[in-house]
Amino acid sequence: MVLDGATQTTLAILAGCGLDLLLGDPHRVYHPVRLIGLLIRGLEGELRAVFPHNKQGERIAGSFLAVLVPSVTGAVCWLLLSLAARAGTAVHFLVMTLMCYSLLAGRALSDESMKVYRKLKEGDLEGAREAASMIVGRDTRELTEEGVTKAAVETVAENTSDGVVAPLMFLAIGGPAAGWMYKAVNTMDSMVGYRNDRYRYFGTAAARLDDVLNFLPARLSGILMVLCANAAGLDSRNAWRIFRRDRYRHASPNSAQTEAAMAGALRIQLAGDASYFGKVVKKPTLGDPIRKVEAEDIRRADRLMFLSVLPAVVVLLGIRTWILKAI
Repeated sequence: MVLDGATQTTLAILAGCGLDLLLGDPHRVYHPVRLIGLLIRGLEGELRAVFPHNKQGERIAGSFLAVLVPSVTGAVCWLLLSLAARAGTAVHFLVMTLMCYSLLAGRALSDESMKVYRKLKEGDLEGAREAASMIVGRDTRELTEEGVTKAAVETVAENTSDGVVAPLMFLAIGGPAAGWMYKAVNTMDSMVGYRNDRYRYFGTAAARLDDVLNFLPARLSGILMVLCANAAGLDSRNAWRIFRRDRYRHASPNSAQTEAAMAGALRIQLAGDASYFGKVVKKPTLGDPIRKVEAEDIRRADRLMFLSVLPAVVVLLGIRTWILKAI
């Protein structure tokens, strides 16, 4: 039986999800995100050299970056897929599957957060801080055990959307090329989307584009967390209450969507002030401190993440299949 291209893409997405769940990130392989990072750094240098070093010049340069990075990424993906298709159906399917697999980060997110958990359970706070520094942007050197735990839980919550549900949504919309264009924007935001002296204006376009692309995935992820909380042995009712109350208590319109749902489901308080690059950033808290934060919350957060991703796969690929049949 010969499968049409749309069906092959859907199966490749499913296969990619399976590989991510089973294998996680292949640490010995040079990850494509690193190549995107090199592209961003290279273009940043070139654009800064061309445009004036003032507010307007940096915004224009940053806007060019926000267009060029996903465009180049999408073009490279399209070229690779075109070459693979010429080599035959099996090669094309394999390349699509590998693209989908390397795009998703659910297993890697769990693996990295569990490194923090294990260090905490061993009583190695310094090791836990070091492990947390690998997955969070804040300064971890002065964090208490509670602070390290909260940092890991918040990362799991936010990246349920950024690292899994959002890539899945763009894979469902436009296949591997669209998925990787999204990942390029998300990577760009993580590198230049800061409100510090260097990126305040240069990173504006990247940050806003990332906000737009994550608008729907963040809300879908938050709602799925609420719906799946009971199945994870957590509190769906409180998750819904906190989600509705606190989901906009963040400078980003998207980040608190999943963090609020997670805080409510766990019945703990997340967020609050944090130190970045040696400067304390004031942030509102999310959730109520119904109980004390504990290391076990990292495992609970991972469990809720996986249970929330499962229906996301079904919903997004179901909608994809329905739309393709309709047209």
